[in-house]
Amino acid sequence: MTQDVDIDTELHEILKSVPDPEIPVLSIIDLGVVRSAKVLPNKEVKVEITPTYSGCPAMDVIGDDIKTELSKHGYIPEVKLILSPAWTTDWMTDEGKKALKDYGIAPPMDATSDKDALLGNKRVIPCPQCESKNTRLVSQFASTACKAMFKCEDCEETFDYFKCLI
Repeated sequence: MTQDVDIDTELHEILKSVPDPEIPVLSIIDLGVVRSAKVLPNKEVKVEITPTYSGCPAMDVIGDDIKTELSKHGYIPEVKLILSPAWTTDWMTDEGKKALKDYGIAPPMDATSDKDALLGNKRVIPCPQCESKNTRLVSQFASTACKAMFKCEDCEETFDYFKCLI
């Protein structure tokens, strides 16, 4: 699935510079929360964003950061929260998933693997440090509700796993 987005070219790089406040190696573009961004007359900009989950506390910060960054470039921003369709990890860019892994967070896998792993049926979440699949679920929730905590039985490192949401 690809994200159906409508972002004016002149806004794309500006929004790509806005980091996710909880995972600063991800831009809000790479995270896939920006649904649309349009320049209107008189340098007004309308941006629509979708939360990673309905109770995500970072959305207010993201909205403020978008307004701040667009204002620096002379725009008059309006940010609107869009709840439907619901965000999915399928909307994350490949670049974003790689950035997660490089940062030490296992990127989301496919839904079947994710469900099995989170139910403790299989050890399929590869360790972002050593690539081992000999990992185990420690907690359904990690540093944020959208992540679970795993431990690698080979290198003995704990790591966050960004849960697959579809």
